[in-house]
Amino acid sequence: MRTLCASTLIGEFFVIGLAGLVAMKDPDLTMSTVWTVSGIAMFLCVLLCGLVTRPGGIQLGWALQIALILSGFFVPTMFFMGAVFAALWWASVHFGRKIDEAKARFAAQGESPAGAS
Repeated sequence: MRTLCASTLIGEFFVIGLAGLVAMKDPDLTMSTVWTVSGIAMFLCVLLCGLVTRPGGIQLGWALQIALILSGFFVPTMFFMGAVFAALWWASVHFGRKIDEAKARFAAQGESPAGAS
């Protein structure tokens, strides 16, 4: 699960950076505000790559997905991109857990006496 979720988060890292460039063109937003918010979100993406398997890591990832969707109020394209990444996050968590379960079953079969023959 960690690999799939981390891959999604790294993709988000780049999208957030590019969205920051687009948001700089908004006359209502200052450059410092845009890069403070974008920088914090980008930092959270990298931080969550390491925290995804710890308690609360998945929930923090969902909070980031919601924030990414809500950023569409400032950069309208982010409504779409946020939804895409939320779907990718769901798929990463869902299929990552299935892969982890399959790996655990496979490892258990390899350790059983019947598998040693």
